[in-house]
Amino acid sequence: MDLADLRIFRMVVREGGITKAAEKLFRVQSNVTTRIRQLEEDLGVRLFIREGRRLQVSPAGLRLVVYADRLLALAEEARTAVLDPRPRGKLRLGAMESTAAARLPGLLAEYHARYPEVEIQLRTGNPQVLAAAMLAGEVDAALAAEPLADAPFEKQAAFREELVIVSAASRGSIEDRSDMPKTMIAFEHGCPHRRRLEEWYARRGFMAEQIVELGSYHAMLGCVAAGMGIALMPKSVLKGFPESGRLQVHELPSDEDSALTVLFWRKGAGSPNVQALRELLAEQGSPIPSKVSAAATA
Repeated sequence: MDLADLRIFRMVVREGGITKAAEKLFRVQSNVTTRIRQLEEDLGVRLFIREGRRLQVSPAGLRLVVYADRLLALAEEARTAVLDPRPRGKLRLGAMESTAAARLPGLLAEYHARYPEVEIQLRTGNPQVLAAAMLAGEVDAALAAEPLADAPFEKQAAFREELVIVSAASRGSIEDRSDMPKTMIAFEHGCPHRRRLEEWYARRGFMAEQIVELGSYHAMLGCVAAGMGIALMPKSVLKGFPESGRLQVHELPSDEDSALTVLFWRKGAGSPNVQALRELLAEQGSPIPSKVSAAATA
C-alpha cells in the first residue's frame, strides 16, 4: 500500500466511480481499475461492492477512507515541513562544557526568542565525543575547540577563547622550576584544554605527578581554590565562579593563550535550524563563509 494507491482509492470514493475518478486524475480507466484491484489484493479485502457498472464502497472501504484521509494529510504536512525554510522542530546541539557554561546562555536565549518553534536539546562532551555523536546522527551541530577532522564536517568560527591557568590565590609563580605544580586538574582524555595543559608542562620539561579528573568546571575551580592543583581553562568560565577571590589567574604566553571554538555540522546535513544558529553567530562577529582548517593545527 502506497500513497499513490490511497490517492486513487480516495478519488474513486469521492467521485462515486472509476470513470469520473480517472478524469479527475488524468488517468485511463484501466489504470485506475488495476490500481484498485492491486490495493485490494495487498490488503486482502474488497474495498468496493460491484453492482454491474456501479461501485458501492464496502464496510472495509469505509474504514480505509478515514485512514487514507489522515495518511495523505500527514504526508502533505511532512512535505510542507521539509520544504519550509523556517526554523522549527528540534535542534540537537552539542557543546563542550566550558562553552555550555560561559557562552551558550545568552546565545540560546536569543535563539529561542527569535525562533520559538525550535526545541533545543543540549548535550555536552569533549570534541571527540561530539564528533562521534554527530557521525552517528545523534546531534545536528556542535560547538567545540579545534582541531577537528576536516573531511566529514563543515565549520564556522564561533568564539576566540582566551586561555589561562588558575591556581589557589596563596600560590606564587607557577613558572618557578624549583616549585612546579605537582597536580593538574582536568577533564578526561579528549579534552583539548587538558592536552594544552599537558603541553604546557612538557614545554617546561616537567610532568604532573598526579592528574585529578573531574566532570565540571565549577568542581575543578573548587579544587583549585582549595589548593589541590592547577587547571587550564577559558578565562570566560571564571565569571560565574562565586569564590573567584580564592583564585590566582596566570596569563599564558601569546603563542599558548588562545583557542578557537567552531560550530561544526556534518557535510550536506545543514538545516534551517543550523543555518539560523550560523546567522546568529555571524551577527556576533563570525562570518558565515568562514571555514577553519584542522590540518594546520593538528
